[in-house]
Amino acid sequence: MVVVGVLALAALAGWLYLAFGHGGFWKTGPRLSSGADPPEWPDVVAVIPARDEAAVLPETLPTLLAQRYPGDFSVLLVDDGSTDGTAETADRLAAETVRRLAAEPVSQLSGESAESAEGVRGGPAGFRVVRARDRPEGWAGKVWAMSEGVRAAGGPEFLLFTDADIAYAPGTVTDLVRAATSGGRDLVSRMATLSTRTGWERVIVPAFVYFFAQLYPFRRVARDGSRTAAAAGGCMLVRRAALARAGGLTEIRGALIDDVALGRLLKRAGGRCRLDLSRDVVSRRPYPRLADLWTMVARSAYHQLRYSPVLLAGTVLTLVLMYAVPPAAAVAGLTGLALGADAAALPAAAGLLAWTITTATYTPMLRFYRLSPLRAPALPLVALMYAAMTVDSARRHYAGKGGAWKGRTAP
Repeated sequence: MVVVGVLALAALAGWLYLAFGHGGFWKTGPRLSSGADPPEWPDVVAVIPARDEAAVLPETLPTLLAQRYPGDFSVLLVDDGSTDGTAETADRLAAETVRRLAAEPVSQLSGESAESAEGVRGGPAGFRVVRARDRPEGWAGKVWAMSEGVRAAGGPEFLLFTDADIAYAPGTVTDLVRAATSGGRDLVSRMATLSTRTGWERVIVPAFVYFFAQLYPFRRVARDGSRTAAAAGGCMLVRRAALARAGGLTEIRGALIDDVALGRLLKRAGGRCRLDLSRDVVSRRPYPRLADLWTMVARSAYHQLRYSPVLLAGTVLTLVLMYAVPPAAAVAGLTGLALGADAAALPAAAGLLAWTITTATYTPMLRFYRLSPLRAPALPLVALMYAAMTVDSARRHYAGKGGAWKGRTAP
């Protein structure tokens, strides 16, 4: 009981720090104000790296093309060796969107009143497909496709890197630019709301976002001078000049976790960043099976640990200490008290308090995803699943299958 009590106290100390001294990572909203309109709206080019995305594009591409942006806005889809007709599907959807927008009033498409929509451009965004050249050795597939989009984009002031599975609410691009220009930001990113339609998605997805925010507290990302840097790859508005000053995408060419790598690249070069959790940006990619979610995490977890067995061991032990020890100590302590063991009071109290803090900090994320807070006490079980996924990520790496995605492995 003494050892259990010491471990429970260590976990409690960790949770007290996380809850009160770690950038308020568990707070989900509301996001920071976007600020005022710029004197002149800058040019924006959206770059969509796409590999075999024909199935999801009908749910997403029209929402981006229909954005009513006050300045010049165009969309580039980079077809990265697709074999399912991605380019043809995109061209067809663009043509259909043009016809639809021509037949509908601005206020209906923009989500604004007719009065506020006055002066907002009514035409659809320009669109074209770019065929990616052969990927050079050492480049991750997505980063190479992003680079090909930058090459084809010309000289816009802002680049919007976005994934093929991301859908945008009306006015989102305008809001992103407003946030960048009014705040002097070089990177404005929105973490997309992920699908929670299936049972396993409801178990894994909110915890995934919670753990991400724990690693990269959003408020610290936005704080000038903070070393915390990150972004959410589904939606990243980047000032092109700042990217060039930082060395361009060549500097992160091998990155599997391109969003975090891009955030670090820009912040190291003196860039100002901002990351928000958003319901205006939604991922339409389904993960119907546990195996799909498991692969999503395992493909890059060991890469994030820099392929270090020491960091792997430390990560797994920390997850066990912070998430498994509190409920185990609480149960063991309460059982000991019931049997008359005086030494059981410490593990019972420390374990219960740490578990309570865990539950309390997870509850806002569940509410953001409109799920019952009654799921929160089970977070320790989900954390152990993530520990297993991380170990499996290392196994895949040593088996030569690290970073496997759509027929490719890590460079």
